[in-house]
Amino acid sequence: MARAGLTANRLVQAAAELADEVGFDKVTVSALARRFGVKDASLYSHVKNAQDLRERVAMLALEELADVAADALAGRAGKDALVAFANAYRAYAKLHPGRYAAAQLRLSPEAAAASAARRHSEMTRAILRGYGLREPDQTDAIRMLHSTFHGYVSLETAGGFAHTPRDAGISWQRTLDALDAVLRNWPVE
Repeated sequence: MARAGLTANRLVQAAAELADEVGFDKVTVSALARRFGVKDASLYSHVKNAQDLRERVAMLALEELADVAADALAGRAGKDALVAFANAYRAYAKLHPGRYAAAQLRLSPEAAAASAARRHSEMTRAILRGYGLREPDQTDAIRMLHSTFHGYVSLETAGGFAHTPRDAGISWQRTLDALDAVLRNWPVE
């Protein structure tokens, strides 16, 4: 019988909090069971296994990040939309490092279809339409943006920019200026 008060949603929320505290790679069924003061077996009536738990945390993170990005994008276009989207992405990654790492998890096809990944893609494509980009250029630009955002945020949160006196926020703004310039001047095949 399931322990009173223990639900799949509560477990996923606790796993997300644990990910932010200790890192997504350290979130295990055992660590989560310790947090609730129960045996590992008590959790298996709510989650199938460790991969199921990890995917659920990833889906939660993708949903949260999509909500934050959508709020930031509301009523914006062009460079304003790009900057708002990028800043929402960076702020979420800094505030929720474990959840951000979870959002990078490769999901099963079923989980991906049920996740907010489509919302992320639609928001990014809307930004790119504001720059006049269509397929296949949109796919290339999405990959460039995600690679730039992820690379910058990953290096920044790992302390990779701490060795220079220039503020990382200034470099971030310059990076966004450069991305805007590239998108406005996208090369024609």
